[in-house]
Amino acid sequence: MAESGATTVSVLIVDDHLMFAESLARLLQDEGDIAVVGLAPTGAAAIEMSGRLVPDVVLIDYHLPDRDGVEISAEIKQRNPQTMVVMLTGASDDRVLLASIEAGCSGFLTKDRAASEVAIAVRSAAAGEALITPAMLARLLPRLSRRQSGVGTELTVREREVMACMARGWSNKVTATELYLSVNTVRNYTQSILTKLGAHSKLEAVSKAVQEGIVDYPNHP
Repeated sequence: MAESGATTVSVLIVDDHLMFAESLARLLQDEGDIAVVGLAPTGAAAIEMSGRLVPDVVLIDYHLPDRDGVEISAEIKQRNPQTMVVMLTGASDDRVLLASIEAGCSGFLTKDRAASEVAIAVRSAAAGEALITPAMLARLLPRLSRRQSGVGTELTVREREVMACMARGWSNKVTATELYLSVNTVRNYTQSILTKLGAHSKLEAVSKAVQEGIVDYPNHP
């Protein structure tokens, strides 16, 4: 059980493989601060349940019987921007990962990860962190096409500094240490950046910032 006063992270699991979904749900339920609020076997069910339950985090498989996970993720984020979506993948196909970033996903998990790692990822996603390694960012971001729509031109100097740290794949804690700020201040800057860029996650913000030329993609993993 969660300690008194502790925050419980609500999770919706979207996967058409019932045995996998139920096993993952049992493992997460064993964590005192995570509550699995539902299992959705299809994209349509995921949209309905996420709208009704408004979970903190959605763990969604890319391969679904009716629509792919990227499309569903984008729709969930459009309807419930506060819900963090994590893509469950069987393989790290760059096209899928790039599409997931642009759909507003907070990151990726492979299905072979240990339960403890999934629990940590759920907590990190709920806290607004990006679930992606600096090495993966360095590999993926150069493949984004550039576009100049003027989004993000009102970012302050300090927000651009925080944005650059996000593009390196740094957590709020690391960014706070690097910029001599408190973690709470970094969170506030991050939320302002997401609002100004019209992004729903750190990864989507990084994607838009790179495409707009606000920051360069990291060339050092």
